[in-house]
Amino acid sequence: MYENKLSTRFLLGIFARLNGYDRIKTPGDLKKAPKRRVIFRMKEKILNMFIIAGLGNPGKEYENTRHNAGFMVLDALADKLGADISEKKHKALCGRAVIGGQKVILLKPQTFMNSSGESIRAAADYYKVEPEDILVVYDDIHLAPGQLRIRAKGSAGGHNGMKSIIAHLGTQEFPRVRVGVGEKPPRMDLVDYVLGHFSQSEKKIMEDAAKEAADAVAEAVTEGIEHAMNDHNRKRED
Repeated sequence: MYENKLSTRFLLGIFARLNGYDRIKTPGDLKKAPKRRVIFRMKEKILNMFIIAGLGNPGKEYENTRHNAGFMVLDALADKLGADISEKKHKALCGRAVIGGQKVILLKPQTFMNSSGESIRAAADYYKVEPEDILVVYDDIHLAPGQLRIRAKGSAGGHNGMKSIIAHLGTQEFPRVRVGVGEKPPRMDLVDYVLGHFSQSEKKIMEDAAKEAADAVAEAVTEGIEHAMNDHNRKRED
């Protein structure tokens, strides 16, 4: 009997210290504790599903175009992980992988760029993934070809695919990796530019950038977005 009472008091003491209570000594005291406080709180987040989405347009005619930089990174990541992105689900091509013990869904929306949010929202609802656990990779004309810029959150910056995602998720607080494709030439139509193919000199740069971006994505999953930002947010040297 003495041991049982001691064990109960010992456990209550642990709960009290973990949650900021210093007057819980009996089960009765525990019942009187403010309901808004959590009695036991895990210090480490339980690893649920994580979604990594690369943006682009479906179809052979759009392969390796500037607007499909996100697809290029997802393909590089799939190669790195030995994953296959071919299952048709959530209005996308999907694949499964594990990065450092974390289960991830690799997602290439097939809705066309401007409706990317439909696919990502469908996957998020299905796997019950919060926006903070959705990482989006996409092209950016404001960055030099191959330059990476990683952020934990932010606006769409004029990118229609990101506008769609923000609208469907109802927030802009989700991590993203922007891959530079270069600024459009003067007097050239923006649509023609982003749907155009890379020049011969840009192809090698973008292939290397896709591999680096894949490494950055994996690092963001295993080490955290800030760690990836510190390692990869730098200007590409000429």
